[in-house]
Amino acid sequence: MKAIQTALAAALLVTTAGAAAAQDKVLVGHLADYTGATSFVGKQFGPGVSDAFKQINADGGIDGTIVDLDTVDYGYKVPEAIALYKRWVGNGMVALQGWGTADTEALISFVTRDEIPNMSGSYSAHLTDPKGTNPNTKLPAPYNFFYGPSYSDACRALVEWAKKDADAKGIENPTFIHTGDNHPYPNAPKEACAAHAEEIGLTVAPPVVVPLAPGDFKAQCLTIKNSGAQYVYMGNLGGSVVSLIKSCNTVGVEATYMGNPWAGDYQTVEAAEAQNLVFPSSTPFYGADVPGMALVKKILENGDGQVGERPTHHYVRAVCAAYYMKEAMDWAKANGGLTGKNIRDGFYQKSDWVPEGLEGVCGPVTWTPEDHRGLMSVTINSGSFVDGKAEITQLDVIELPRRADWLGQ
Repeated sequence: MKAIQTALAAALLVTTAGAAAAQDKVLVGHLADYTGATSFVGKQFGPGVSDAFKQINADGGIDGTIVDLDTVDYGYKVPEAIALYKRWVGNGMVALQGWGTADTEALISFVTRDEIPNMSGSYSAHLTDPKGTNPNTKLPAPYNFFYGPSYSDACRALVEWAKKDADAKGIENPTFIHTGDNHPYPNAPKEACAAHAEEIGLTVAPPVVVPLAPGDFKAQCLTIKNSGAQYVYMGNLGGSVVSLIKSCNTVGVEATYMGNPWAGDYQTVEAAEAQNLVFPSSTPFYGADVPGMALVKKILENGDGQVGERPTHHYVRAVCAAYYMKEAMDWAKANGGLTGKNIRDGFYQKSDWVPEGLEGVCGPVTWTPEDHRGLMSVTINSGSFVDGKAEITQLDVIELPRRADWLGQ
């Protein structure tokens, strides 16, 4: 009898130890684009996420629980993203670090059903209305988050700046034009931004379709030139933006180019040899004299070395995305456990929130169960190619109102 009791106790011990071991590691899926159409910035943002979680684990993980971050290059292909998501859910994924707009929007119903919070690299405004409060919201997105202003809000801030710039220069009838591929990512802010441009007194020219892949865009540039637009919004990124600026310089377009959150950085300015490329940002640039940059430098130093010694601000923004999720996971573990729903609720526990150790780098953000627009402040920058290098200066900081009719749009 004693032998049986001993065996049962040993079995119980093994089972308990196994359960504890299972709790010591949690799976977070990570969609990265290192080879696809957005790899120009994906090669910066993806390593920012993975290096950040490497540091989080080195510092003790989620109160002792290690984050098993499974980073996969899905080549910016929606079917691959969906297949990976299903595989990860089958393996017990509790949260997702997502990427592109098309795949993020395709996964809204999946993450809602499975209660998997998705901190994406897509800033589509469609993702900001968790309850479908706005009657124009296509699909409520209660498990979607991103760090930064939405594409729509970033573009609204750009046209606010453009209006002030036009007034200062005495430009009569300032005209705005949207360019970008016919794709969910560049299309995301098109209608909302045009509506706000008209609202504040800009003339809006018909949009021009520009492929996301690099090419010869002289024909599109002639259309832009004939429109008379002084302010050209670029919904694409990387090689496409470089091609557009160079093609338009060839045909004599005289306009100010304004990029979306992915279309402006020192690499793009240098590749395009751009002058006065205006673009938004939601963090300081790497090396800035702010307290939290010490942690960013530590993350880079201890990381996998994929971005060299001078990362772009996309890398810094990815660090913020990882650490906001980390602190939501901290709250979840202390309040019922590391489930997707608890992690989602962890994003709601603070307001004007900056992750510990990243002061001056991230935020401050506020997410609520009714409103997933975390950040409404947009820094406007100008980048120019001078003596072989990019020189970037801050032009303005636009504080946007949290208008109800903009939620989800």
